[in-house]
Amino acid sequence: MINYIKIKNFATIKDTEVQFNNGMNAITGETGSGKSVVVEAMSLALGARADSTFVRTGEDKAIIQMQADLDENEYVITREISSSGKNLCKIDDRIVSLSELYSLCEKLADIHGQYDNQYLLKPENHIGLVDIYDRDAIKPAKERVENYYDEYVHVSKALADLEAKYQEKEARKEMLLYSMKEIQDANLFSENEDEQIKEQIGEMKRYEDISSAYERTYDIAYSADDSVYSGFNRVLESIRSASEISKEAAAFEDELTDMYYRFEDICGELSRAKDRTPYSQDEMDQLIERLDLIEDLKRKYGDSITAVMLKCEEIQKELDMISNATNDIESMELEKRRIEELLKDATERLSGLRKQAASHLEGNIADVLQKLNFNDVELDIHFEKLPSYTANGNDKVEFLISPNRGEAMKPLAKIASGGEMSRIMLAFKKVFADYDNIPTLIFDEIDSGISGETASVVGKVLGEIAENRQLIVITHLPQIASLANHNYKIEKTSDDEKTYTTIKELSPQEKISEIARLLSGLDVSDITLESAREMISKSV
Repeated sequence: MINYIKIKNFATIKDTEVQFNNGMNAITGETGSGKSVVVEAMSLALGARADSTFVRTGEDKAIIQMQADLDENEYVITREISSSGKNLCKIDDRIVSLSELYSLCEKLADIHGQYDNQYLLKPENHIGLVDIYDRDAIKPAKERVENYYDEYVHVSKALADLEAKYQEKEARKEMLLYSMKEIQDANLFSENEDEQIKEQIGEMKRYEDISSAYERTYDIAYSADDSVYSGFNRVLESIRSASEISKEAAAFEDELTDMYYRFEDICGELSRAKDRTPYSQDEMDQLIERLDLIEDLKRKYGDSITAVMLKCEEIQKELDMISNATNDIESMELEKRRIEELLKDATERLSGLRKQAASHLEGNIADVLQKLNFNDVELDIHFEKLPSYTANGNDKVEFLISPNRGEAMKPLAKIASGGEMSRIMLAFKKVFADYDNIPTLIFDEIDSGISGETASVVGKVLGEIAENRQLIVITHLPQIASLANHNYKIEKTSDDEKTYTTIKELSPQEKISEIARLLSGLDVSDITLESAREMISKSV
């Protein structure tokens, strides 16, 4: 609980301090006296965010110091806000971060302002209230859902990535198969086949040169129309005309005839030599074609036959991986279905616990609402199933209410006036106060929009809450202030230069005077004082 708070140089507060007590502590004051400033100061001490505008004009820094007890430990909490915008948080004498301060203080006190009703009007917040109501059972169930959901999201993403990669690989598979077939169809039988073919082509070109020389010589000597052989025939025909009448000519004819037959034999030898030369144009074409094929493969897949053959092995491995990807996808799909089944079971378990908690919560809130003059109220905590899983299960929860007999169930935002919402919020606070361990509740004008008999019943409910914990209530209603165990008054004064806000605890007689002021305003009479005494006596 909060035992003591000291506020210095904060807004209109120059220097004030107050000691709070067990039970209900009611703070009153005239309109504009600065009640909201005190609540703001307590909020900052409890971990709310601040800026330099909170520093009193003309001062270097504002200081709020609070002494509180929590779990049998005593803490001194200090907030300093400088005019330059620097912010300092301390727990005892240790400097801490704002988040660390808030982590401690959220267990110490809960502040409810008149505008906090908006939280209850938003359906997205309702599921959290159900979870808080039976947190001992629901929290571990939620953690299981969160864990399985994280696994489900992880495996779903992994599966999607696998499938995307598989689609890419399937598109690549056709190209790989084409490349594999192109290399395999080449039947590369050795790492230096290209060099061997080049040597064969070189040797074949030499044979080609020899064969061409033989063929050209044979053509000139024997087969051409103007060949040497045909010229020999003309020479012999010419000499024969003289050999019959000249022995010398006959001798020339004999010599030329010997030369003719010798030349004819040589020409035959040339023809046979050409035919014996191991040159084949078909074979040459095949060698060139084979070398072109190998060079084309080297350009595509590597700078050597060895590199091409290694590339073929790499392609085979990649094709094997693509084939294995199907098995990986099937395995991942099985894992996803397994986790989804676990998530489904955990989600259904969580939903069941929520519905069980909601059933009890409906009755408890309805009971408190009836105490708050909602005599014919009906409350329904409505569940819908979301189309997909989330880390919080698949429940959509909304509080529906019918405040009057015969009215249809409607969302809170559709039916509740300001005064009704204050009472509805108080009902929630009352119910949840019985289930959490927060020792201090602070209400900032929860009585906004109510009066008369309703104000009295609101005061009684606040009194019930104060039986088990400390309650600090900012109020303007005498029905509520009269029920307080301890009363405080905020006052605002001014001089020629500045305004000053102070807070003090009231004595029993001062409490009577303050209740009378709340009853009648500034015109306090003996009758009003007697009415105040009577109101206070009835609250005891």
